[in-house]
Amino acid sequence: MEAAKENLAAPLGARLRTLRAARGMSRRILARDSAVSERYLAELENGRANPSIGVLARIGAAIGVDLAALFSPPSRDAATALLERLGPEDRAAAGALLEHHFGHAADKAERVALVGLRGAGKTTLGRLLAERLGWPFVELTREIERDYGADVAEILALSGQPGLRRQEYRALGRLVGERERAVIATPGGIVAEAASLDLLLARTHTVWLTASPEEHMARVAAQGDRRPMADNPEAMADLRAILTARSPDYARADARLDTSSRPLEDCLDDLERTARRMVHGGLTPPEQEI
Repeated sequence: MEAAKENLAAPLGARLRTLRAARGMSRRILARDSAVSERYLAELENGRANPSIGVLARIGAAIGVDLAALFSPPSRDAATALLERLGPEDRAAAGALLEHHFGHAADKAERVALVGLRGAGKTTLGRLLAERLGWPFVELTREIERDYGADVAEILALSGQPGLRRQEYRALGRLVGERERAVIATPGGIVAEAASLDLLLARTHTVWLTASPEEHMARVAAQGDRRPMADNPEAMADLRAILTARSPDYARADARLDTSSRPLEDCLDDLERTARRMVHGGLTPPEQEI
């Protein structure tokens, strides 16, 4: 019996860490939302706890998944499993081929969405790209707050991560239904909800903006946002875990732009060229990596 518990504990802990990282939730936030102590969550993630069904149910509800998802990822068909084994570049190329043969480019109209972690440059580059193209610039976070009538912090306090993800999906659906042309900066965690990511990929031309973890952190701090580091000595480790957990979903974007150690103007030039090709002619697989 003890051996069976140990065999379940380690994968459960690893799965919980992955789910938490994908949603950008600190252990402290998960403890607050699930009413499970931070210390117990640490024990659970390290495979040293024996949680009850009730505890797991509270944790799952706080994250926004059912009990089954805490133990294993959702089942995948053979084609999806094959795509998941590919590296980021090969996966992007495969996605381009699938879109070319089976996609509906008209559904994407003239909408370009930027995805990636905070500090990648989504707002800065997105606003400048919109100016060059003469299109509206939209921050999806502001749309969520406008629809809900409160800021993200209040939404999280009142409804938790599941509530925020629902509002995110609704705001995105309204946005792509109302605007045929826009540059959209998305929240970093939009990829944590499969329905929102599927909608984004189906109705916008997406570009994944990447940077090194160190640059992500430095840029956020330079903007005056100290939250990632406040009272969190493991901030960089958490950031790396979030990037690792989200990268397979970010890699489903139509194109990828690495902004690490590059002048802003160079990044903007590359992004503009890519946006125009996506909207007016589509990308061929070799062009996916900018």
